[in-house]
Amino acid sequence: MLDCILNDDGGFLTLVNGDSRIRFHAIWLRDNAWDAATRSADNGQRLIAVRDIPQKTTISAARLIRETLSVTFAPEDKTVDYDVAWLLQNAYDRKENISTGWTKSGVETWDSGLMTRIPVADFETVSTDPFELKNWLGQIARFGFGKLLNGPVEDLALMQVVDLFGYVRETNYGRHFEVRTEVNPTNLAYTGLGLQAHTDNPYRDPVPTIQVLYCLESSAAGGENMVVDGFRAAECLRAENEDWFNVLARYCAHFEYSGSDGVILQSRRPMIELAPDGELIGLRFNNRSTAALKDVPFDDLETYYAAYRRLGEIIDDPAMEVSFRLEPGESFLVDNRRVLHARKGYSGAGKRWFQGCYADMDSLHSKLAVLETEQLVATQ
Repeated sequence: MLDCILNDDGGFLTLVNGDSRIRFHAIWLRDNAWDAATRSADNGQRLIAVRDIPQKTTISAARLIRETLSVTFAPEDKTVDYDVAWLLQNAYDRKENISTGWTKSGVETWDSGLMTRIPVADFETVSTDPFELKNWLGQIARFGFGKLLNGPVEDLALMQVVDLFGYVRETNYGRHFEVRTEVNPTNLAYTGLGLQAHTDNPYRDPVPTIQVLYCLESSAAGGENMVVDGFRAAECLRAENEDWFNVLARYCAHFEYSGSDGVILQSRRPMIELAPDGELIGLRFNNRSTAALKDVPFDDLETYYAAYRRLGEIIDDPAMEVSFRLEPGESFLVDNRRVLHARKGYSGAGKRWFQGCYADMDSLHSKLAVLETEQLVATQ
């Protein structure tokens, strides 16, 4: 049975449910009040700043009324009601995760075993059925990539894919770019050469967080697409040698691109990017765009290169890859902060024409949250 215990000085309260005990500070509860004077009813944004809350805020009374926790604050003598489910969902009273390289709930790392359950959906279905669109976007959020079949075979059809969840992020390549063999190409992607698994645009800060590739012609032999979960590769490196994992996360690499029309792009970020609490949030790996390493101390450089080499070997391991061939009207999306993509070489005979563009994961997550809320409301 759920119970509420207020500590002696009113600095915090504890929600007790069997063996579970979750504490909430008075200042946190007051800052997260959802009354009309604290939050906008229209958009949920705060109407006050922390400076507007009395510095010595305490809890003078608290009681549970079914699924609602009613809290009275001093010295304001203000009573606020909280949904218990919301409190539990946003609880921060937990043991610190002192390890590095952990991933948040809802993220599932993978290797070639995912070949039997590639996240895939039908273009017409997700375009007309919000439930199926929610499921497909949810899989992309979980696995970092997804395929889409049976789309229109027409110029710029990839824009219709982006319209399902968000907006195009324009770069120096324009709103979209063509991927087919060129004479004197400005990028190796425009040749028939095979490409090592990589993340795109590591020389940008921030990087585009979604890449869409859409097939319009595919009669050339070869050219299969491959994807590799960079988070799983980082996990494997950490399991083998934690010092190697740490050195790639500790020091910044330099990335650079010098293209046509005087475009020069540079960034300085770790190959393995962690949040301050150790959460694995990104991976930048692109052998074509890695510039001279300038931020690794002399004494750590050999260790860094050993780690860099081993990470590349893990990424190149066929046991890590999921491969598939795209036919006209098919496309795939990757979370460019996490999933590396590659292409096998293809012959000059026949034609191969892809179009690509960039978008952002925050718009995908936003669309997913809206669809989940609408579905929840519809079932109530």
